[in-house]
Amino acid sequence: MDRFDRIYLLDGLLRNARYPIAGVELQRRLECSRATLCRIIEDMRDFLGAPIHYDRRYNGYQYAGEEGGTYELPGLWFNASELHALLTIQRLLEEMQPGLLDQHLAPLKARIEKILDRQGLGAGETVRRIRILAMAARTVAGEHFQRVAGAVLQRKCLLVHYHGRERDAVTERKLSPQRLVHYRDNWYLDAWCHMRSALRSFALERIRDSKVLPETARNIPDTELDAHFGSAYGIFAGQPTQTAVLRFSPERARWIADERWHPQQQGRMLDDGRYELRIPYGDARELIMDILRHGSDVEVVAPEELRREVAERLRAALRIYED
Repeated sequence: MDRFDRIYLLDGLLRNARYPIAGVELQRRLECSRATLCRIIEDMRDFLGAPIHYDRRYNGYQYAGEEGGTYELPGLWFNASELHALLTIQRLLEEMQPGLLDQHLAPLKARIEKILDRQGLGAGETVRRIRILAMAARTVAGEHFQRVAGAVLQRKCLLVHYHGRERDAVTERKLSPQRLVHYRDNWYLDAWCHMRSALRSFALERIRDSKVLPETARNIPDTELDAHFGSAYGIFAGQPTQTAVLRFSPERARWIADERWHPQQQGRMLDDGRYELRIPYGDARELIMDILRHGSDVEVVAPEELRREVAERLRAALRIYED
């Protein structure tokens, strides 16, 4: 019996009880220790607002007075991020191709569906009422994903043939995998590239061939990985070298002010209603793409190099339509 089972059972016992129920009896019915019973009661009081009262005369628990007669467990216990995480896991499991992990993940899938069903969020109704849309997801070859994931977890080196889009060339790389990253509906590998002697990110769908090597991967401390991949904007991170200063129109400002582009961003409303956003970056490729999607509602104020690049992209786009 898990936490959810015990909460539902305790609620039913207290709801139907005419007199306070002794703690030892609740422990027996809930199949738990005294410490576990105390934690469940405190959680129900603190997080679910349950009016559970302790009666010293009976040395037991009951719902308090009139309030207890009208109390009902909340139908939904998740906050937005928890619900998103749970439904994302469910969707990933639903869409997963048959593979070696089927028998291991089946119990997890069943457990998630059971949790949703208990809270009035049965799998069928959830799919109908809540949607998580994947945008521009790219397909990764199953065998390469399994090898990469296995190497990450087993701390083994990888030998890959990687097709880089920018140079449109295939290179052979020996990698020490560090982290597998799911970013904007696509998979990336953060790794130490032995050819470049540096940390790099690799899009998994660009791997043309892969082989797990017997040698142990070089281990990079988490602090160094976080500093490299988390300090600048986008998946092409690296150390930030510049700060982009963007100013959004008053109409767009109402949306941008609530968005989080980067953990270290700085934003402020201007007197004319525009919103100024400052973002650290090292590689401008992804940042430029995100700037361009806002069209005339954003102006790049600084640095000058980024301003010129965005302006040239916009002029090139306009030339397509001039004829």
